[in-house]
Amino acid sequence: MVKKVLSIGFCLTLVLCSFTPLERKSLKVKTIVIDPGHGGKDPGCMKNQVKEKDLALDISLKVGQLIKENMPDVKVIYTRKDDRFVELHDRAGIANKNHADLFISIHVNSGPAGMHGTETYCMGLHKSEQNLEIAQRENSSILLEEDHKKNYEGFDPNSPQSYILFSLYQSAFMQNSMKLAHKIETEFQLSNKRHSRGVKQAGFLVLWKTSMPSVLVETGFITDTADFKFLNSEAGRFDSAWGIYSAIEDYKKELEESDWE
Repeated sequence: MVKKVLSIGFCLTLVLCSFTPLERKSLKVKTIVIDPGHGGKDPGCMKNQVKEKDLALDISLKVGQLIKENMPDVKVIYTRKDDRFVELHDRAGIANKNHADLFISIHVNSGPAGMHGTETYCMGLHKSEQNLEIAQRENSSILLEEDHKKNYEGFDPNSPQSYILFSLYQSAFMQNSMKLAHKIETEFQLSNKRHSRGVKQAGFLVLWKTSMPSVLVETGFITDTADFKFLNSEAGRFDSAWGIYSAIEDYKKELEESDWE
């Protein structure tokens, strides 16, 4: 275990040091991978026969369409465009293979009575039991995969100890991941008039092996009456997509304008 931790830390150091200051400074947003959560045999959260996988797919397709219409210089790639099961490591693999500049995973939340609103996660070590519970729920999708022990190096989504290693991955792309996450939550709060629960960190497997700024967006609680009504409406899903798109647009503009400084 100690050797594995040291090996992972060394690899991360190599990744961070492999970019010269000029290369870091000239980063552009040319390719965005959008990841609709769950799919196929994995429905995600459910309420009144409405499934998270369907809501997440519709919002994701809307985000992609807005990017295509308003950012013709950006390539959009989906991890799925229909109701199919995609393993979590393959989602990250799609982003890495296509040298994506951003990875955005879109989900719908679930929780106890009284919990409502949006929250956006970056990869990191959970700082509360609730963050851990959400990560455990989302990560439980790997139990539907045939070779999950091999693909995730023995990771157990139900073991809190398995999440300790994730702390090593916080620094690689954390600054830009956090920047995008804050912009998404700001759009939800100010433009969409949603209740924002803020930006958080937790050990999401879907973000684990992505080699670019990555966020996981929880667009609302399917278990909350108002959130459910919002997300189950065409207007609500479009507003969610518009909030995410607007944040991406702002992030891209800020990143690329800073390249000229």
